[in-house]
Amino acid sequence: MRALITGITGFAGGHLADVLLGRGHQVFGVARDEGAGLQYLNPGISPVIADLQEPAIIEKLLDDIQPDAIYHLAGQAFVPTSWQAPWDTLANNIRPQLNILQAMVNRQSTARLLIVASNQVYGHVETSQMPVSEETSLRPDNPYGVSKVTQDLLGLQYHLSHGLDVIRARPFNHIGPRQSPVFVASSFARQIAWIEAGLSEPVIKVGNLDARRDFTDVIDVMQAYALLVEQGQAGEAYNIGTGQAYSIQYLLEVLLSYTNLSIEVKQEADRMRPADISVIYADNSKLRAATGWEPTISFEDSLRRVLDYWRAEAKSNRK
Repeated sequence: MRALITGITGFAGGHLADVLLGRGHQVFGVARDEGAGLQYLNPGISPVIADLQEPAIIEKLLDDIQPDAIYHLAGQAFVPTSWQAPWDTLANNIRPQLNILQAMVNRQSTARLLIVASNQVYGHVETSQMPVSEETSLRPDNPYGVSKVTQDLLGLQYHLSHGLDVIRARPFNHIGPRQSPVFVASSFARQIAWIEAGLSEPVIKVGNLDARRDFTDVIDVMQAYALLVEQGQAGEAYNIGTGQAYSIQYLLEVLLSYTNLSIEVKQEADRMRPADISVIYADNSKLRAATGWEPTISFEDSLRRVLDYWRAEAKSNRK
């Protein structure tokens, strides 16, 4: 299969490239800039550096690559940024995807398009409604969630209106090596690694530790993407998550258990979000039934992978 990954130099994109190569696919990529993730790509992949907000660029990509599958991962992925720059988040997440959909119509592309939405499309869900299924109402409570609802429903609309082969993924939180330290697991792991390396004082700064989230290792999420493209039903939406909720407090405790140092935990108000739900976790039965997917990396092992990555980065910084 000839697979085109947008946002290939991002956190998820590089891991997806590895997963698809391991499944025997040809991998092509596009990114807005080279980014730090370029160094982690397989040497055989030379991504196109281009702005997906330009429709002509996407049509040329379709003409040149003739992909069998398109994995659309590009976009603004951090919820707090959407509070600070809501319009930029909407523009960065909606317009490129709309350009892809319209280019597929114009070029009569039969490629399968995987649209990556988010559990943020569900917004605030009552505890009594857990686990969250694909039938749960879409009630986003932040600008990022609104952008993801739009991406999700645009994909459905183009499937219904134009017959495009679209799959909609709704991943819950995923973690792993190379994730930006603006995300909670990487933030804590990086702080611990920097403290161990003597690059920071022995204080870890945190936000809300009570929230509980459904965390999945990035490799398991990328395997789910690949399986959905191979076996998912066109037009359908699929949750991706373990079906378990772990508190941020437990996440921190696990990471601290991997170090011998005594580290002070300090809560800071500026790390709190304007709207933050207490708990959310996925009903993944639809994904399992369609593909046979199962998570393979435990939460604790995934956190160790994240910490080991940041330890290597800290060692490099010391040198």
